[in-house]
Amino acid sequence: PDAPGKMYTRSGGFLEGVDLFDAEFFGIAPREAIGMDPQHRLLLEVAWEALECAGQAPSKLAGSQTGVFVGISTNDYAALRSDPVDIDPYTGTGNAFSVATGRISYLLGLHGPNVALDTACSSSLVAVHLACRSLRNRECSLALAGGVNLILSPDTTIYFCRMHAMAPDGRCKTFDAAADGYVRGEGCGVVVLKRLSDAQHDRDRILAVIRGSAINHDGRSNGLTAPNGSAQEAVIRCALQNAGVLAHQVGYVEAHGTGTPLGDTIELQALAATMNEGRAAQQSLVVGSVKTNFGHLEAAAGIAGLIKTVLALQHGEIPAHLHFHAPNSHSTWNELRLDVRSQTTPWPAGYVERLAGVSSFGISGTNAHVILAQAPDVTQGREPDAGPPYLLPLSARHPGALRELARAYREASGQERLYDVCYTAALRRSHYEHRLALLAGSAAELDARLAAFLQEESAPGLWTGVALPTERRKLVFVFPGQGGQWPRMGRQLLASESAFRAAIEECDRAMRPFVDWSLLDALAAEQWGRIDVTQPAIFAIQMGLAALWRAWGIVPDAVVGHSMGEVAAACVAGVLSLKDAARIICRRSLLLRQVSGCGAMAAAELSLAEAQARLAGCEGQVSVAVSNSPRSTVLSGDVAALEQLLKRFEGEGIFCRWVKVDVASH
Repeated sequence: PDAPGKMYTRSGGFLEGVDLFDAEFFGIAPREAIGMDPQHRLLLEVAWEALECAGQAPSKLAGSQTGVFVGISTNDYAALRSDPVDIDPYTGTGNAFSVATGRISYLLGLHGPNVALDTACSSSLVAVHLACRSLRNRECSLALAGGVNLILSPDTTIYFCRMHAMAPDGRCKTFDAAADGYVRGEGCGVVVLKRLSDAQHDRDRILAVIRGSAINHDGRSNGLTAPNGSAQEAVIRCALQNAGVLAHQVGYVEAHGTGTPLGDTIELQALAATMNEGRAAQQSLVVGSVKTNFGHLEAAAGIAGLIKTVLALQHGEIPAHLHFHAPNSHSTWNELRLDVRSQTTPWPAGYVERLAGVSSFGISGTNAHVILAQAPDVTQGREPDAGPPYLLPLSARHPGALRELARAYREASGQERLYDVCYTAALRRSHYEHRLALLAGSAAELDARLAAFLQEESAPGLWTGVALPTERRKLVFVFPGQGGQWPRMGRQLLASESAFRAAIEECDRAMRPFVDWSLLDALAAEQWGRIDVTQPAIFAIQMGLAALWRAWGIVPDAVVGHSMGEVAAACVAGVLSLKDAARIICRRSLLLRQVSGCGAMAAAELSLAEAQARLAGCEGQVSVAVSNSPRSTVLSGDVAALEQLLKRFEGEGIFCRWVKVDVASH
């Protein structure tokens, strides 16, 4: 153990493929990516994955007050590339701790606080504490908090071997009599935090609630790197007070638990002194440490313990604490009333709600403790206004990535409600250039369409394409005139879409001062009949459709109205209030009723010039009412004259049809 420049352990909790990075996805040049510390790369990928897991589309966060708080404390990569010949324009930004977090805000366009911090082993839990404070102070509306740690050089391991802090057998035996040191590990963890009220308002999936937290420092203790029991007790009591929680209400504590004889003994005594206050004599506090599972993640250790505890709260189970055979002989366990579970067990009974503590202590003396609570009970997830079929939109930045994404969705097909899958993919994800859209009414249909795409086959309900790299093309809503209506139009939307029905009911209230009939009754009738009912009903459906599209997030950049559709277009554009629009459409249609039956209209596949030429001799009876396009003209006038014209057109093979209206408009 004392051999200079040597280590006495061969073990560690290492990640595979830390050299791999999808630089193209983040728009980072290959040369710049080489200069980036793999910790920066890993942090960027995990932060992105955390946002997607939380249903926070990264593309929608640009310009927001989203904060980033990350613990990071090692810079092995810079030491490995210390030759001055290797220095290039990316060396500084690729290795600076500040850029590890700053790059996240830069790439996502975030404007909230951005902090990289190093308090050694407590770094990531301190980051969580600062993120919570920032949210409570309303410095940010959303926060990313976590830590990262990679072991790219033997130097730090040699240092801890010289301190005799490493376990020779490569096992972290926390709280066990055989505890003789810890094991270094690699990893990265990021959590997405919101104020609880905001998360509930936004209908986010809530995994757990941070009730409170606290940080402090050992001060002058038995040595710079030695733990301080009094400081540990103080930080736990402060966190409990901040959370408004009594010690005996906490059922589990995720301990720092390094597995050193001195550290374990001091921590157990501090936990017993604080967490057993008011606890029933027959009830023991359950303690554990994730370090027994995959080692000490150092700057990411706190966030690893927090994530483990969130999972325990969710599942109502305490994961097994490994390598525990005989209790630490330096502690009097009967007096401590602490329980270490060497097997996975249900959450301890006798508690009103699941509450847990998470501890993290830094070698420099900075301590942190967080109080977690199980997520609040919520009603079943968002229910669809309408039944299937549903649209599943998938996208990626590369065709190969789109295929991988489709394959992943196929592997998960049937595990979740089809509506939930489509809802999340549509509204809780960013959308990229290469796109796949699938229409399916069941999990089996979705699986078949995904299989067809992966086999490069065409299928009904399957569309692919590439979005234009330019800015979003503008969207126009077109509101047509009378003639395209049909019996029972809008009934299914009334029954299934709340936004549509709300708009119809609002139109009904706006029309009542001007009509002697009910809009809702008219829409339920088999036939509308009179023009003074038909046109207001069409107007109302146009308003309902516009409201429905808006409810789905589809808002027009411009509107176009034709004939009576001009009224709805003006109302949607904000030119007319709904009251004024209702008055116009109701009075206009009532005036038209006075000439109902005095004429007709017909559409013909003719240019304007061709139509005018064919009206020779009957100009006093029929006129061109509308020129809709180079090959579509509407004629208006006397019924008998129009009948003669339509017979002639049919004889010439010209497409034509009557318009469903009994007045000669325009």
